[in-house]
Amino acid sequence: MPPLLLAMAVLLLPAAAEATSSALLGINYGRIGNNLPPPTAVPQMLSSLGVGRVRLYDADPATLRAFANTGVELIVGVPDECLAAVSTPSGAASWVRSVIQPALPATKIAVLTVGNEVLTGANSSSLSRSLLPAMQCLHDALAQLGLDKQVAVTTAHNLGVLATSYPPSSAYFRKDLLPLLCPILDFHARTGSPFLVNAYPYFAYAEDPTGVELEYALLEPSYAGVADPSSGLHYPNLLVAQVDAVYHAIAAANSAAARAVEVRVSETGWPSAGDANETGATPQNAARYNGNVMLLVADGKGTPLRPSVALRAYMFALFNENMKPGPTSERNYGLFKPDGTPVYELSYRLPKDNTNSGGAGMGGGSGTIAGGGGYNGHGDGSEDGGYYSISASAKLAGWWTWWTQAAVAACVAVLMMMVAL
Repeated sequence: MPPLLLAMAVLLLPAAAEATSSALLGINYGRIGNNLPPPTAVPQMLSSLGVGRVRLYDADPATLRAFANTGVELIVGVPDECLAAVSTPSGAASWVRSVIQPALPATKIAVLTVGNEVLTGANSSSLSRSLLPAMQCLHDALAQLGLDKQVAVTTAHNLGVLATSYPPSSAYFRKDLLPLLCPILDFHARTGSPFLVNAYPYFAYAEDPTGVELEYALLEPSYAGVADPSSGLHYPNLLVAQVDAVYHAIAAANSAAARAVEVRVSETGWPSAGDANETGATPQNAARYNGNVMLLVADGKGTPLRPSVALRAYMFALFNENMKPGPTSERNYGLFKPDGTPVYELSYRLPKDNTNSGGAGMGGGSGTIAGGGGYNGHGDGSEDGGYYSISASAKLAGWWTWWTQAAVAACVAVLMMMVAL
């Protein structure tokens, strides 16, 4: 091959990566938009973020393939509309064999989430009774293939499953949901899967901006915090208070499960824009909240009630999604616009084991993305390794790298044709 073609072909080689199992921070990758970059661009974008875990809301085969051999660990969603089909042994077995098994082991699938906020959603009356059967059948289908130790099964709940959440020690589940939640907790305790909750301090603040301090909701480290009058525990921010409220509710509903079940945050975020009545939805607040979440998770500590269990959380979300229904805020939770431009500036530190390791050009907790990249890993061997910054004036390297690689591929094809002639 001529030297020029060889050099251009090298540019197209993908970088190797291997995610670490100790990563605590993840991000939600939703695709309800008609202007988003292709899934093939996303893994490198995530690496530049310093994030090694991703939650997907469906099992789209092209998206699963895009994460193959990247080392990124996935939570894969089973959409609400699939619950009835996978709530029978044959239906679950068929779905696992046709959708999940072919993606393994190249794509690192660690968790299946069966539905999203099923018990409190608009279709709860028709879907709730299918939730646990679907979870059980999917777990059994994985076990039959010897995959149950590799892939856990769970579901993600809205905080609306709680009848009350303040103070955390007084929290308990809605009584009408206990017949559904108690056996789900038994399932978690038996299989070792986590209890997932979508926790948004933003909603608490927006609903009661005079009763909830903004600094408490934004997780500001300088805020004095709030004491739980019953337990005496001190809560520095609202997110850990919400997580502990779920722990207390689990204990009140099922004391045996409370000793075995871990609570993880499957969604948390803050909108950068909203309607006139959506108090606090600003880029400044979104940057403060998301930066503080990253700092909190990277610290590796637990909650006041469970200090030895490191808090795990998934940021919501990677992109602004222009086709999401609802108020303006629903379309403005992303860290990035669809063109790869950061929505706001954000700086944060993550431990190097939160991201992918190895592979030139894949970040890896250090490394630098230059040129059009919106991220700088400052990984030049200085003490700033593991520090990331997002510049709102730049575009993310992953999207533009994908575009550049596609352009180079086209050039290589043309040059190969010219050589052949």
